[in-house]
Amino acid sequence: MTANDGTPIEILPDQQPSRLADCRRCGLWHDATQGVAGAGPKHAPLMMVGEQPGDKEDLAGEPFVGPAGAMLDAALKEAGVPRHDVYVTNAVKHFKWEPRGKRRMHKTPAQKEIAACHYWLEQELDDVGPRVIVALGATALKSVLSQRTATLQSVIGTVIEHDGRQVVPTYHPSFVLRAPDEDTRQRAYGAIVEALKVAYRAAGK
Repeated sequence: MTANDGTPIEILPDQQPSRLADCRRCGLWHDATQGVAGAGPKHAPLMMVGEQPGDKEDLAGEPFVGPAGAMLDAALKEAGVPRHDVYVTNAVKHFKWEPRGKRRMHKTPAQKEIAACHYWLEQELDDVGPRVIVALGATALKSVLSQRTATLQSVIGTVIEHDGRQVVPTYHPSFVLRAPDEDTRQRAYGAIVEALKVAYRAAGK
């Protein structure tokens, strides 16, 4: 594997690092500014899992601080879910991007990158112990369920029992931001708000 600048990348797929900064389990570390760990209360009843950090998150070192994060905050507020009851993270901890002019444009992580980064999600699940997980988008759903063939459209609006927890699949906030028209935007945003309400009730709140 080579980086965006063509240089070879060190990959150690069997590595078990104790710090995200040392992770070489896939090649995404090379072109990212830093790994972006999850954030939130240690024992939050609700965990939200997105796809990966975006450009803003990569630079800030915090999850969901860009436009998608603002959209998620609005949905949480509308659903009546306090942020202090929520732990937020991503299925993939490094920003995968390609250069387009002077901009860094998002690229969807490959399945092998999702699988490599599941090492970190497992640790977060053990440490936080959420009762309910909201999977934001298809990549998050595949990671949470450890099913590479999982599809969002087939399960959206449902609650899935998995490994003793409930998983609520819904759209990623970035899907709302990229929606081609207002009707699609409103329906997707409404689905996220409803999923958050369902998840919060399932968490016993």
